[in-house]
Amino acid sequence: MDVASLRALIDETVVARYQVFGHKDIPGLCASLSMPAPPPKVDPHTHREISKHERLAASLDTCRDEELPVIARAVLASQPVTADQRNALQDALWQGSDCVEVPGRTRRELAASLSLEHYVRHADRFLTMLDSLWVLDNDPMTAWNGGAKTLRAQITQYVINNDDWDAVSLFEQLGCFQAPHPRFARFLEALAAPSTIPDEPAQRQFVEVANVHLQRVGARLQEAGEEDGYPFFELIRAGEPPSRRPRQVIFATLTKPDIRVSSVLDGDLEVIEQVERADQVLVYDRVIGNDGLRWRDLLNWWQEKRGITDTSQARSSLFERMRASLPKESTGQDNLYWLYYNIYQHEPDDLPALLPEVWLHWDHQTINQRRERAQQHIRMDFLLLMPGLRRVVLEVDGSQHYTDNQGKVPSPSKYAATMAGDRELKFLGYQVYRFGHSELEDRESARPLVADFFSRLLKPV
Repeated sequence: MDVASLRALIDETVVARYQVFGHKDIPGLCASLSMPAPPPKVDPHTHREISKHERLAASLDTCRDEELPVIARAVLASQPVTADQRNALQDALWQGSDCVEVPGRTRRELAASLSLEHYVRHADRFLTMLDSLWVLDNDPMTAWNGGAKTLRAQITQYVINNDDWDAVSLFEQLGCFQAPHPRFARFLEALAAPSTIPDEPAQRQFVEVANVHLQRVGARLQEAGEEDGYPFFELIRAGEPPSRRPRQVIFATLTKPDIRVSSVLDGDLEVIEQVERADQVLVYDRVIGNDGLRWRDLLNWWQEKRGITDTSQARSSLFERMRASLPKESTGQDNLYWLYYNIYQHEPDDLPALLPEVWLHWDHQTINQRRERAQQHIRMDFLLLMPGLRRVVLEVDGSQHYTDNQGKVPSPSKYAATMAGDRELKFLGYQVYRFGHSELEDRESARPLVADFFSRLLKPV
């Protein structure tokens, strides 16, 4: 993330537009963008009247660098910005993110293989998609004054109404060949999206053509789920294990979930939440997007599910409810959980939610009943659902992972079972990180270790 550019762009799109606001509107504007409260209209010490521009600039100046992404996203969501400004903000936010890189030559060769026929059939959808990622309109007065046509008008004439431009010409005009990697990656996904072409054979035809070129640079478009009955695709690195969007997450349970199959033929699972145990089992059942499961998503779900209107109260109750699910004997797990949310307490909203005690497998019978056919490692100590469908598992290993049932004699079979579980998780597409319980037993001495770990884990690749 380019922090300097982000700050300058926020200044350009918010602070430099101060003339459209009155003094009385400035505090509300700052609050809506998650910016600190501005100074008062009149300086209490010098009694000098402070301009609207100065008040907004002062608010922005007090923002820490790590707070800027939240403000930028709020600007994109709520402020009238030009397409140029929108793209500049997005590029600054996306810079340094974990993204599949497609070099210029591959982009050009892919474009040369691409037919625009299917997109022309859905012209309105195609233009809407292009408008969401590229700058189609320059100064609207240019054409009225007899100047050059806007890019939107040219695409309408040369692509939609006639076939004067092929895909290479269109990509050239859009700026695809020089665009930052994150934007081009989103463009490829959008070209395959049902919102652009609601035609499954056409979607798969594009993906097949694109993958011929992408595989040469270690990438591919992979089917990742369904959207309104159509497949959708995501750009991933070749060799990454197939990953699907989680349908639901069962976590922080205080008792074994009561699960039934409501439709055997469709494979629909239903988690029974009886009135007397409604708070015993937490089930996050909302769609988890490309950004993963963030704290803000989890908190919004919790507030709606529990009917809590006060955000501070909801944040505290959710934190404590999840913490209550941790094993009482595992000080290390409790310290890891507490330190994560304490270290990032000032900017948690866009961070992945650290989910405790997450169910990986479920069996209505016990391990003793299943015996040798029992599924092991049925729960994960912690799970983070991160951007790009990354699934990260954190395990805190006490002596039960490598000693006998009395916790005294080393047990090679216990250790082997732990390693086998690791391998299985990795084959399923999870990243697994293990902590020794002893290195987390003392909270304050563990703080530097935990802070360094999450700083490296959450750092964009």
